Amino acid sequence: MFRTITRRGFVGRATAALAASALPIGAAHAAGVPSLKLGMGTWVGYCPVYIALAKGFYEEAGVALELTTFSGNDAAPAFAAGRVDMTSTAGSSALTLAANGIAFKNFLIPDFSVGADGILARNTIKDLADFKGRRIAVELVAVSHFMLLQVLDTVGLKEEDVTLINLAPDVAAAAYRSGEVDIAVTYAPYLGQVNKEVPDGRIIFDTAAMPTAIVDYYQVRDDVLAAKPEAVKAFVKATFKGLDFLRSDPAAALDICAKAMGVPADAVAQDLKGVYLPSPQENVAAMTDPQSQYYVIDKMRALAEFLVGKGQIQAVPDLAKFYDASVVKAVL
Repeated sequence: MFRTITRRGFVGRATAALAASALPIGAAHAAGVPSLKLGMGTWVGYCPVYIALAKGFYEEAGVALELTTFSGNDAAPAFAAGRVDMTSTAGSSALTLAANGIAFKNFLIPDFSVGADGILARNTIKDLADFKGRRIAVELVAVSHFMLLQVLDTVGLKEEDVTLINLAPDVAAAAYRSGEVDIAVTYAPYLGQVNKEVPDGRIIFDTAAMPTAIVDYYQVRDDVLAAKPEAVKAFVKATFKGLDFLRSDPAAALDICAKAMGVPADAVAQDLKGVYLPSPQENVAAMTDPQSQYYVIDKMRALAEFLVGKGQIQAVPDLAKFYDASVVKAVL
């Protein structure tokens, strides 16, 4: 049975109906124009894609992008089964795909989480070590779960030292708000929203303290990259044009992202503070330069060893097989 971990399982309320049926956006395209199917959840780090779709940048670059928004753990299995050409997941999910024998490349890094993922705790919880024996709301076999395991490890705690309540990130935040649990692992926009609503609690940990703990990747299947290299390059080119638009006209860009995510524009602006969206040059350095502060290979190897130790994957995969910076280099 294929098991994987999605980057972002929950879809904004405005797109929930779309996610439930996994309907495509931007599917229509002119005859002769190569197409790519991208399947993923909804997340602030994907704003450049939402912008590029809305502004027609993909068509300008020479590719018809069909975006399908999935909820839950449906995007990665769809990618593994070849129902979509590309997806986006966090590092732990990418390692699980690799461990399941899926032939793909991490070819583009949309974002590093620098505060957008975190843990909410009531003020009765003194510190991270005080998590011992507590009930924690967290989505199991998901990116939040693996972040929590790493955080527990920093204070010498194991998973069996706590009781995990399997709740999706939005539901986990709601359970914390209502007082059902005293600790919840979640991410933007729920992290900041609920923290404001609960006066007797705080964000006890976020990824600003562990900025390389959660890195997102766009993946493309090897067979798709071999068959449609120019289309994948066009995807990268247009996505970076979306990033440029976000920086040059933030008001218009935020409106586009807000509609795509189903949250207010000011919430998107706040959530963007919790992610770092790397440039093309930083993307290349992250995948190829061991001296770069953004270099991800060593961090992925350490994460893989951690997951092996936790019994989540059987062995550390050959990471070199799953990275390809050539597409971004070609765009540069």
